Amino acid sequence: MQHHLPQHYFSRLWRAIIEFDLIQENDKILVGLSGGKDSLFLTYALSIIRRHSPRPFEVAAITLDPMFTADFDTAPLAGFCAGLGVAFHATRANIAAAIENNNGKDPCFVCSYFRRAVINHFAVDHGFNKIAYAHHHDDAVETFLMGLLYTGQLKTFLPKTHLDRTGLTVIRPLVYFREKELRITPRLHGFTPLPSPCPLDGKTKRQEAKDMIREWGQTNKHVFSHLAAAMRESPATELWPAPLSRPSMKEKHHEFWRKK
Repeated sequence: MQHHLPQHYFSRLWRAIIEFDLIQENDKILVGLSGGKDSLFLTYALSIIRRHSPRPFEVAAITLDPMFTADFDTAPLAGFCAGLGVAFHATRANIAAAIENNNGKDPCFVCSYFRRAVINHFAVDHGFNKIAYAHHHDDAVETFLMGLLYTGQLKTFLPKTHLDRTGLTVIRPLVYFREKELRITPRLHGFTPLPSPCPLDGKTKRQEAKDMIREWGQTNKHVFSHLAAAMRESPATELWPAPLSRPSMKEKHHEFWRKK
């Protein structure tokens, strides 16, 4: 396998790593490798840049079988990692059963929660201090829009998040990559992405957000860039103040009507 990254890919990776302080000396990084195009590229890219980094770090990968199907084969991914000199780990968790018994909760939330819990537990037990996920720029913008539309909150995931309970740090080195750029990355490493075993693939709230952004972009080419800009902290932000608690509002009422 030839190990090569075009210069503009290098630049995009280093920009995120340096701007958000994603990698420190002697980090032990565990990559969540699903077999999709994004996580394959992240594993490939980190295996290359570790050779050029002034801060030495280790990379390993973990694949979680969510037990959606009976024929989830991790052997191809193990071979992919072996060709990169990346240690490979595989584990299983019956996420399919957890979703089936989710008591009405959003299945994507349940799946994500259990995936993170299993990978976090493995990372702690095996001495990793960081977990790398392959979320890209489109993921961040879609998450931002979903938060606004479905929860009324202006928030998205961060490039780096420290988890106090475990001491782990989650990093997302691909936050400056657009999804359309990642679709062509199998040409670099030669591995065909595995199909998603998720029974709801393409039928999620995220897909709805993705479709909205694409549709709006047909009449306003700046929609995506404006959403991306809105994710950033900015002195130009003008939002209403946070709602007052009931006791605070009650006190303000009393103060307003109190006779002078």
